[in-house]
Amino acid sequence: MKFFIDTANLDQIREAQELGILDGVTTNPSLMAKEGITGRDNILKHYVDICNIVTGDVSAEVIATDFDNMVKEGEELASLHDQIIVKVPMIKDGVKAIKYFTDKGIPTNCTLVFSAGQALLAAKAGATYVSPFIGRLDDISTDGLNLIAEIRLIYDNYGFETQILAASVRHTMHIIDCAKLGADVMTGPLSSIEGLLKHPLTDIGLEKFLADYRKGN
Repeated sequence: MKFFIDTANLDQIREAQELGILDGVTTNPSLMAKEGITGRDNILKHYVDICNIVTGDVSAEVIATDFDNMVKEGEELASLHDQIIVKVPMIKDGVKAIKYFTDKGIPTNCTLVFSAGQALLAAKAGATYVSPFIGRLDDISTDGLNLIAEIRLIYDNYGFETQILAASVRHTMHIIDCAKLGADVMTGPLSSIEGLLKHPLTDIGLEKFLADYRKGN
């Protein structure tokens, strides 16, 4: 399972990279704005800064919602760095754009996916990644994890190579559950990743080991 961090915060990205388990980064205009990154030139520069920190894929999102401008923006984003994955929304023109990028050899991440049917279309168009938003489904009392299971079954049935990128991961148990269901990738905040480190018995055991060591010194 690949671990991506969902942020535009360079310090958090560095911290995750230094942990040694980071496989990539996802971000979006909202996360950019949260870090005070606004304006086209600043956003493009920030994507490059992220690529210079990590060794894996970095999803960069198009803002346009029509085919021609999605293609224009996507090609510009892809030219920034060879780690860039063009992030395209799950809309009709988005599917067309994904197919265009696929034919051009440009990797894509189909975002804002909330149904198995949408994920099937993204895979048919050749998306590199598909991003079902499990946390946002949970927010409206719908089982986001069930969507991961449905997509996994469909992709396995037909041998689709599109990777399931579980997005909108909110907490540590989301990561564990997605791993059980066979998601290829998860993306979430640093806190959810670091939560995997924690167990009270680890803390108790370490405290006892150190106490016993100090008795002999």
